[in-house]
Amino acid sequence: MGDVSVAKNWRLPVMGDVARLAGVSHMTVSRVLNEPGSVRPETRERVLLAIEQLGYRRNSAARSLVTRRSQTLGVVCFDTTHHGPASMLNGIVHATEEAGYAVSVASLRRLTADAATQAVQRLVHQSVEGLVLIAPQAVEAMAFVRALPTTLAVVAVENALPTVTSVSVDQVLGARLATEHLLSLGHETVHHVRGPADWSEANGRVEGWMTALEANGRPVPRELAGDWSAASGYAAGRKLARDPRVTAVFSANDSMALGVLRALLEAGLRVPEDVSVVGFDDFPEAAYVTPPLTTVSQPFREVGRRSIEILLGEIEGGAARGASAVIPPELVVRASTAPRRR
Repeated sequence: MGDVSVAKNWRLPVMGDVARLAGVSHMTVSRVLNEPGSVRPETRERVLLAIEQLGYRRNSAARSLVTRRSQTLGVVCFDTTHHGPASMLNGIVHATEEAGYAVSVASLRRLTADAATQAVQRLVHQSVEGLVLIAPQAVEAMAFVRALPTTLAVVAVENALPTVTSVSVDQVLGARLATEHLLSLGHETVHHVRGPADWSEANGRVEGWMTALEANGRPVPRELAGDWSAASGYAAGRKLARDPRVTAVFSANDSMALGVLRALLEAGLRVPEDVSVVGFDDFPEAAYVTPPLTTVSQPFREVGRRSIEILLGEIEGGAARGASAVIPPELVVRASTAPRRR
């Protein structure tokens, strides 16, 4: 019977419970939830601990009635069949939920002016307080920008767009790290399998590759075109395998690098003994292929965190637009690269 009594008296914790447990006022708890930077760190930690201990969750519906705010952010993304955009979306959704906001996602297979306008209108009708645009294709993304209400806070990911704050990974730096790593192993030059020409990420990686070769006084081979798929990497790899001068390959993503590995293997070439291969992205399987793939890791979670931090700064703090962020990637060295054989 004691258990039944406990069950009958049980209720969801409210903000007053958090205040009593933390030994602070109701207003202090509200400030921790809504303006955490305005609360002293030690007080904020005490309140957060009380929230965790009680399992307190904000009543978003009630809060919306009082504040006339939806506590919802919108995300527009394109072609999440690729690892990069899909991982960006996951990082942004995770960061949004951690910030206590709901997420509404509009995923478009192709961005046209009509599709962009419809996506924006749908999200605006849901009263989203801000938008995140995952925009790897610069020309098409401009259609989205033209559809944006001027009063809505917006952050673009992986693209620098006029009048829009952006957060991106330093693609040029990542490609330089990959290329310089191969040059440091004694390779005379580095061949490149590039991504699609209409993707800003692909163009940034081409720029970084060329910059590293030119800075070291090395010849710049003609890049081979790819479309992010393993099949396109395989086609490029077959061409590279026929050239005995090729000893190092930088692929613009890991999927194409897998295709390159397969083509080299079929041609009787060993990786890394005959040819070293580097990818980009560090997708989950990269550490488990044969040989484990050296690659450039993109900090997708950090991109998501910074995107939401900047967006909420514009929404809640009145921060001016234009506070863009560029986040450095990291080279992850595995067994697919080795010193050039003399």
